[in-house]
Amino acid sequence: MGRDLVKDFEFVNETHRLMRDEGILLVAADKDGKPNAMTIGWGLVGTIWRKPFFTVAVRLSRYTHKLMEESGTFTVCLPAKGMEEILDVCGTKSGRDMDKFKELGLTAKKGLQVDAPYIAECPVHYECRVAYKVELKPGQLIEELEEDAYPKGNYHVLYFGQILGVYARNDAAEKLS
Repeated sequence: MGRDLVKDFEFVNETHRLMRDEGILLVAADKDGKPNAMTIGWGLVGTIWRKPFFTVAVRLSRYTHKLMEESGTFTVCLPAKGMEEILDVCGTKSGRDMDKFKELGLTAKKGLQVDAPYIAECPVHYECRVAYKVELKPGQLIEELEEDAYPKGNYHVLYFGQILGVYARNDAAEKLS
C-alpha cells in the first residue's frame, strides 16, 4: 500500500496519544543498513529553529543509541491496532540479542528522505535527521524528575530530529483508532 506525504503535524494528536498510552516505534539502522526498532513513550513533536522537529529520548545503554550515533537519521512509526506484542518485544528486548524485524515479521522499507528505514506495517511514519543532540547529566534536572526518571543513573540523550517528511497510508486514520 502506498504512502502520501502529509502535513508535518497532521497526526500530532494521534502521535501524542499513542506515545502516552501504548508507545510508538523509533527505528534506526547500523552503518550496514540493518534496522532496529525500539518502543518509546517519551518524545516531543513541535517547532524549534522555525522548523518541525521530533525530539526523542534514548538511554545511553540502549543498542538504538549506538545506531543513532552511527546514522544521524531515524524514523518514528505509529503502530496500527493489533501491534501490541510488537510494542512489547521492541520495548523489552535488545537488538544486540535479536533481529527484531526478522523475529516479529516486520518489513523494513527505506525512508523516502532519510537512510533510516520505516516499518511498512505502521500506517504513519516520520522521517527525521538529527540536527542537535544533548546528553543529560546528573544534577541538570529538578530533584523530583531526576529521582523518578534516573534513580540508577542511565541517562538519556535527547535527539532533536528535524522532520523532513511525514508519510501516511490512506487507511491511516482507521488503522490508528
